[in-house]
Amino acid sequence: MLDLSRTTGIQGIMGKLVDGVWKDVWYDTASTGGRFVRSETKFRSQIVSDPNAPHPAAANRYHLYVSYACPWAHRALVVRALKQIESLVSVSVVEPLMLEDGWTFSPQHPDHVGQRAFLRDVYTAADPKFSGRVTVPVLWDLERKTIVNNESAEIIRIFNSAFDGLGAAPLDLYPEPLRAEIDELNDQVYSNVNDGVYKAGFATTQAAYEEAVTALFETLDMLESRLEGVDYLVGNTLTEADIRLFTTLIRFDSVYHGHFKCNLRRLVEYPNLWRLTRRIFQLPGVAETVHFDHIKRHYYASHRSINPTGLVPLGPKLDLWMPVA
Repeated sequence: MLDLSRTTGIQGIMGKLVDGVWKDVWYDTASTGGRFVRSETKFRSQIVSDPNAPHPAAANRYHLYVSYACPWAHRALVVRALKQIESLVSVSVVEPLMLEDGWTFSPQHPDHVGQRAFLRDVYTAADPKFSGRVTVPVLWDLERKTIVNNESAEIIRIFNSAFDGLGAAPLDLYPEPLRAEIDELNDQVYSNVNDGVYKAGFATTQAAYEEAVTALFETLDMLESRLEGVDYLVGNTLTEADIRLFTTLIRFDSVYHGHFKCNLRRLVEYPNLWRLTRRIFQLPGVAETVHFDHIKRHYYASHRSINPTGLVPLGPKLDLWMPVA
């Protein structure tokens, strides 16, 4: 069986820092049986209400670095919008293309804090000897001039509660009575759906690809059944579980179905999941966080090992404003 990870010229562009030095290297799937394995995030500090803490809750102290294309960064943008903390936490957006220099800034999409050229410079400003992938989202402390956190799952929980005393909307996406159920569902959705589309798209053996796609659609089938007769996944109320799923679903038919070969079914063939996607998209502030131009340009033009021509498809046309029953 052909192992694409060993084929000359098939490598994509996904650099990382090694002791603070940029290296243009793709994921090593040859050592994992053709399977894509996501790296662990490194910055895991919290923002808390204690004014004497390293990162105390405060207005206009924190800055969020995102890509409109990235589903992990999109989580943070959606929760920021729903919690109505846009005026408390500022944002810089990277360019959609991620080529030999990784995530980059430009005159159209500048670094509003440090006027840096590359996102990797944000990482080395926090740690000059940093080793690891340069990912979004990144939550930056403007006062201490360092990264607070670059784990999306933790950033959305920070946004959910840290700014509640500073004018955030009274919305709790991680309510105490539902936490165990949310956590259990998150684990399954993360492995098989959020990360599952990448496991399929970046697989370099047939077996690894089929394993990922099978688990993906089995989980989508389960979620479709779970949503029968209810509006949301847990407790029939909007929670972070819905947001975490939404940022994958909103990209599904435009990117993952074709580009990542997740093509057993389209999202629009799942009535309940398609309804959930539209329901969240139509919540106040959420539509403004969805940028299909960035999404499609990033995936189709950045991943040259998957799409060598870099051509970006015009479709599909999705009516996300279709009324939600």
